[in-house]
Amino acid sequence: MKAGIHPEAYRQVIFEDMASGARFLIGSTVHTTETALWDDKKEYPKLVVEISSQSHPFYTGEERTLDKAGRVEKFKQRAAAKK
Repeated sequence: MKAGIHPEAYRQVIFEDMASGARFLIGSTVHTTETALWDDKKEYPKLVVEISSQSHPFYTGEERTLDKAGRVEKFKQRAAAKK
């Protein structure tokens, strides 16, 4: 890695997929307050993500509907309120 081109906060971070439970150790500058142990028994910052390549339908080939926040219902309510 070329010296002096990465930000000061660049470090290894564990990204954990909520949907599949998959975990990835990747270099990142993302801010997080959680930590977790990795397979090498070292502690790293951890960020939980809703979806990753392990659970995204494009990569898995599965069709899946994710509407955790009730987005369709919220849209219908806003549209009805404007009429």
